[in-house]
Amino acid sequence: MITKNKIKYINSLKLNKFRKKYVEFVVEGPKLVEELIKSDFEISQIFATKVWISENENIINGILDVITEVNDIELKKISGFSTPNKVLAIAKIPKRKIDFSKIFSDLVFVLDDIQDPGNLGTIIRTCDWFGVRNLICSKECVDVYNPKVVQATMGSFARVNVFYVDIINFLKNLPENVSVYGATLNGTELNKIKFSSENTVIIIGNESKGIKKNIFPFIKYKIYIPHLYSSLDADNQAESLNASVSLSIILYDFKRRFVKNKFNF
Repeated sequence: MITKNKIKYINSLKLNKFRKKYVEFVVEGPKLVEELIKSDFEISQIFATKVWISENENIINGILDVITEVNDIELKKISGFSTPNKVLAIAKIPKRKIDFSKIFSDLVFVLDDIQDPGNLGTIIRTCDWFGVRNLICSKECVDVYNPKVVQATMGSFARVNVFYVDIINFLKNLPENVSVYGATLNGTELNKIKFSSENTVIIIGNESKGIKKNIFPFIKYKIYIPHLYSSLDADNQAESLNASVSLSIILYDFKRRFVKNKFNF
């Protein structure tokens, strides 16, 4: 049984201001909840159908005290899906602090005002695929715990650390040995860029406006992903790439260079 107050509370977490107020967020669906259980996130409550509980006895033995059985009608009242999917969990939003001595052992991406939940979710999923564990976001980026972002990550939110910072202060305080790159429409072609295998930061700009002007003084190398079209198509082409697509291409190229012997890229 789930109370009216609890229904109201869970639904309030779909809004950023209430996630900030209560420091909790919603995770929905069997795959994402399973990833949540396997992670180090603190789980407050799980609301699940009898079917889901019986199907997942092997992973819930240690957390039975936070599980409430609900029926399909009750689940629909708290779900963000038009068709609820067996289980919904509430988890604590962790407090994360950047440790400069650790995050620069590999590539770090900085996102400048990414607004679309699907873009951020896809970026987190891509970072997870390529083993990038730390992602820096401006304070104006969409909230990583927005239900649409969480859903788009397909569980990768549990393995990628997302930090929200004042980007200018972050860039000002970077160690001197860190190289800063920025994805732009007028830089050096990606295949001609020389990356460092570590201590590398790459900035991806807003979907429509790109990187803000006050960030450019911190960028040492501008990266351009070139068009591949014939001269006949020069006047009939896309103006730019999606932010998550740009990041994916750059990330693949970076990893291809430095792990090719291990993975045969």
